[in-house]
This record gives sequence, C-alpha cells and structure tokens, in this order.
Amino acid sequence: MSITVYIISAALVFVFSGLLAMAGLGAAFLFVPLFYYLGVPLAEATPTALLLNVVSLLLATINYWRGKLINWRVGLPVLVAAVVLSPIGARLTASVNKTLLLGMFAAFLVFAGAMMLFYKAKTREQALSRPVEVAAGASVGTVAGFLGGLLGVGGGNFILPVLNWLGLDAKVAAGTTALVVVFSSLSGFLGHATMGGLDPIFVGVMAVMAAGGSIVGSQLMKTKVSSSQLKKIIGVLLFVIAAKMIFDLLK
Repeated sequence: MSITVYIISAALVFVFSGLLAMAGLGAAFLFVPLFYYLGVPLAEATPTALLLNVVSLLLATINYWRGKLINWRVGLPVLVAAVVLSPIGARLTASVNKTLLLGMFAAFLVFAGAMMLFYKAKTREQALSRPVEVAAGASVGTVAGFLGGLLGVGGGNFILPVLNWLGLDAKVAAGTTALVVVFSSLSGFLGHATMGGLDPIFVGVMAVMAAGGSIVGSQLMKTKVSSSQLKKIIGVLLFVIAAKMIFDLLK
C-alpha cells in the first residue's frame, strides 16, 4: 500500500471519526467505501472499519455509562444477539459476490442518509411490556449484528430508531446504541481477523487517528457545532457516496 493511501486515509479517518463522534455514531459505514475507493481491498477495508468503530465509540460509551445514560434492560438483548450474529455475517463476506456486496452497501448508505436527514425520534405515550422489549431488542440485534458483520458497519443506524420506538429517551437511546455497537463491531472485527489478510501497520495507524478524531470531535460538539446541522451534512455526504457507488455499479 502506497504512502499516499496512508496519508489520505489517515486524514479522512481523523476528520470523519470526529464528525461522527459529534453525532454519537461510529463511522464504519463511511470508512468502508472511502477505503475501497482509495484502493484498499474490501477484505481489508471491512474489518479495519469495524475496529475503528470500537476505538472511536469506546470512550463515548464509558462517558454514557458514567452519566447513567445506558438502559441495560433493553440493551442487553440487543447486544447479545448482535454479538452472536456479527461474526457470522463477517464469515460470509468473502463468499458474497462483490457487486452484490457493494449494492447492499449502497442501499445501506441511502438508508443511513435518510435516517440522518429525516428521522425524528418520538417518545411513546405508553411503555411496552418487558416481553415485547426483549423480542424487539433481540430481533433488531440479530439484523444489525448480521448486516454489521457482513458490510463492516456497527449497525447503529438500525438499532437507534428501534430503541427510540421502544420509548427510550434520545440520550439514553444513543448511549445504549453506542454500547451495542462497540461490542458488535468488536465481534465482527474478530470474525474477519481470524481469516487473516490484515495489514497491522495500516490498522494501527488508522486506530490512532480514529481515537484522536473522536476526542477532538467530542470536544467540539460541546462548544461549537449544532447536532442538527451536523446530521444534515452527514446525510448529504452519505447520499453522495451512495450515488457514486450506484453509478459505478451501473457502468
């Protein structure tokens, strides 16, 4: 891998880790297509992006935990299902046709962009029963974990809306989602890592840049940037990347 790819990748990881840390999400769903277009093979881009999710969201999750913004009762069923299914999705990545995989990723980016631009959380008037919470949590954890491992994303864009629908406060939903994404991303990364093919130097450099970007982004969020404005910017960016991927697939 050339030094130019290292430099550009490091800069992008720093910037986007910071931006997504402000929004409370991991940036893996951005890193996979960005790495791919820089010439990093999908087999390497996917696990690297998952590891960067772990690095960038770990500190945020600790802060959520300290602030009592994690709902363990709802989060644990989601976490268990996601952790179990994520390595299964990761194992299937190599056997899925690359064109189909890129098409699925483009569809995911459109979905994520729409969530950023148009989704508004609503508080339920009446709390759901415990069995419904567990069933809904396990179901979304299964879907998010499998697709997260397969595509190299943490699955937070699937999990967060469901937690909002279950009636969790917006901040608690974000904290609980971050907890799940850290562990599902780690599980998916380990599933990929056991198959080999990773460049440890590339992974290490990107992890350091992700940590630095996350710290800077979290600080800026406290003092400079509006969350609503940031989500609009990211949503438009996701649509642009998805459009580029769809155009390339149709050529």
